[in-house]
Amino acid sequence: MPEVWGKIPTRNVNFTGRSGLLERLHAGLSTEVTAVVPHALHGLGGVGKTQLAVEYAHRFRAEYDVVWWIPADQPLLVKSSLAGLAAHLGLEGATRSGAEDAADAVLDALRRGVPYDRWLLVFDNADQPEEISRLIPQGPGQVIVTSRNHRWQGIVDAVAVDVFDRVESVEFLSRRASLSSADADRLAEQLGDLPVALEQAGALHVETGISVDDYLRLLKEQTSTLLSESKPSEYPMPMTAAWALSVAQLRSKLPEAVDLLRCCAFFGPEPIPRDVFRRVDHHASDARFSSIFGDTILLTRAIRELGRFALATIDSQSRTIQVHRLVQALLRDELDEEERRRFRHEVHLLLASATPKRPDETASWQRYNELIAHILPSRVDDCADPAVRSMVRDVLYYLYRSGNYQSARIFAEQFVAKWAEESGPEHPDVLIAQRHLAGIIRELGEYRAAYDLDSATLAKMTDVLGPEDRETLVLSSGFAADLRAAGDWSAARELDERLRAQHMTVFGEQSQATLQIMNNLAVDYCLNSDYWAARNLHDIVHRMQSESEERIGEADVLNNWNGLARAVRLTGDSREAVDLGEDAYAYGVQKLGAEHLWTLRTARDLSIAKRRAGDFDGSLELAQDVHSRLQRIMGDHHPDTVAAASTLSNALRATGDVGFAYDIAEQAVARYRAIYGEDHPYVHGCATNLAVLQRLRGDPAAAKDTDERALARLDARLGRDHHYTLTCAVNLASDHAALHDHDSAMRLGSGTLVSLRRTFTDTYPLLIACLTNLALDARACGRQEEADSLYAEAQRGYADAIGLDHPDARLALEAGARMDCDFDPPPI
Repeated sequence: MPEVWGKIPTRNVNFTGRSGLLERLHAGLSTEVTAVVPHALHGLGGVGKTQLAVEYAHRFRAEYDVVWWIPADQPLLVKSSLAGLAAHLGLEGATRSGAEDAADAVLDALRRGVPYDRWLLVFDNADQPEEISRLIPQGPGQVIVTSRNHRWQGIVDAVAVDVFDRVESVEFLSRRASLSSADADRLAEQLGDLPVALEQAGALHVETGISVDDYLRLLKEQTSTLLSESKPSEYPMPMTAAWALSVAQLRSKLPEAVDLLRCCAFFGPEPIPRDVFRRVDHHASDARFSSIFGDTILLTRAIRELGRFALATIDSQSRTIQVHRLVQALLRDELDEEERRRFRHEVHLLLASATPKRPDETASWQRYNELIAHILPSRVDDCADPAVRSMVRDVLYYLYRSGNYQSARIFAEQFVAKWAEESGPEHPDVLIAQRHLAGIIRELGEYRAAYDLDSATLAKMTDVLGPEDRETLVLSSGFAADLRAAGDWSAARELDERLRAQHMTVFGEQSQATLQIMNNLAVDYCLNSDYWAARNLHDIVHRMQSESEERIGEADVLNNWNGLARAVRLTGDSREAVDLGEDAYAYGVQKLGAEHLWTLRTARDLSIAKRRAGDFDGSLELAQDVHSRLQRIMGDHHPDTVAAASTLSNALRATGDVGFAYDIAEQAVARYRAIYGEDHPYVHGCATNLAVLQRLRGDPAAAKDTDERALARLDARLGRDHHYTLTCAVNLASDHAALHDHDSAMRLGSGTLVSLRRTFTDTYPLLIACLTNLALDARACGRQEEADSLYAEAQRGYADAIGLDHPDARLALEAGARMDCDFDPPPI
């Protein structure tokens, strides 16, 4: 067996013939040495494309280290299937890093051939080449695609699969049903040698003992009946007739099994977890469904009969039921519209009952992943049942919380459009779905779009549900996040302070929703330079989360924990921040995975804390890792990637690589302008970083121009007493000094020191840096006594705040160097 054998369907013990096709497929795949050219098995439904791929995987498995099966009829979910391979390749799994991130890591590992270069992927039922082609890895392994779409022939090498030849049909029926060659030949003739129809006939003969003569008579009668109905059909008539006979025989033996089979027809074509049919809290919409779903013995018997009549594949190991898509289509087509509606609605209720109620808990993510393949095929967007729509919202939240943002967006946009059409644009379900959609696109970094959507939805929701409704309050907290992203931090703080009081009244003081709004308010405090208030509030939330009787999601715990570590750093205690940050980071890796977005945010803050604490090498190593991962996962232009680039630039400067740091900082400023616009505080903060590097590269005039522009805008947006503004002012004084304008440096530095004393303690790192630089300027201006006093105060500050062995303290006190101050943008 290969080292990794994933989700390959059970081998068909009755597989017959196809030796020529298997040899062609094996020879074609085996000749590929440096790059894989996928081969497509195409043909009409029921000819055995999937069975051929299954047989190939089993027959030649010894030639591979990895064999992995990927259902590909829903391109949106292919990445989820790829993500399932992650853990087997030594990568973070989907329950930690999210399906999209895990899938990207899998594709990268397969392309590189690490840790395995002998791999086989099978994309089954890939009917949309334009969607699947980009997910096929180019590397040392091999790929098989099965499809009914002939367009694959123009894209890859193709092996055409047709019906059995007569010899294969006779051999198959002789093996499957122990028929004589003559009887098998007669049966094959009437069934057109179509493999799936032969399987139906063989299974029916085995189960009922029906003679070939009787079967052919009934087949002729069934065909005549079907033809007389004049229903247009895309399916071969022999298949339709054979299927109808099997269903008729099953109905006579166990009618409830037919109802179960019809239910299965309205799920997706992927395996259905058997537990979906056994939920104790499910209330069937129809008495006939209650009789089977409420009776474990009857349900078990019905499932067994579906397998015996070859109408479904029953996998006892994975405990799933799977019905061929052709059989599903035939089952749906035989029902009138009202019957289809009833069965479809029953499936919606089954899915709603089977879906976990806590989508933010990682323990429930595996079940969501099993069910999500049935959400769109079952057309739950057509259902207005409150329980079903609640289930849809939980699915959206699961995709969001697990980091599958692109999939979440596609789902959310589809449900919003459909529900608005069915229920009206101001229906509460539509407004709540729009709230989820805004949160998703905000996390994707599209802040303006999220702001516009939240603003419009909030106005409608306030009118429809009222300002104190729970959903309105939750949406309002999202709008506060939009205000933070827009740089309107005072307004965000005011809104969150009001929301905190409302949440305590409506949700309760200990509720998860209230704790989350308290966390958000602490973030507001940080952005408004009130670091001690942020630290105290994050600490309160951390303790309340630990003591809460309500289950708190892991992402919420990590979010606040990292916020606490950040606030501790920003109050000047960088060593304590490192300890807290390392604990939070370890929790994130364990609970969410190393590549979950919140884990990466925590790692970036830890890198900053390490740099502030003097561990420049450790800071750089972590900053490089975080930036590399975010580039791969989110792309170069996502806000988190740009923030990580800024942190990396600062770490490079701290270790002496000014040239590389400058290139990254220059790019970060440009990308932040594209994300936030010209006048966002983050743009001006990153410009301050760029100015430091301009000066260090020998261009203080350019640095002065950059800092003057940034300071003017920060003054206007945040005021002179804000941390970011004061950081820029300290650096601008250094620009003046580099240009030998020590009087200007002295004036600016003195005014900045006054502002710093109003806001921070005497041991605050930025204040100490200002003292150090001001002492040098005083000395340059011939004011030695003042310089000595400032220097002595700085020395006491270093001793009390970071210790005299800290690299910054040694640089200032022993080397007499100026202190450069930088900016690291926190998460919004």
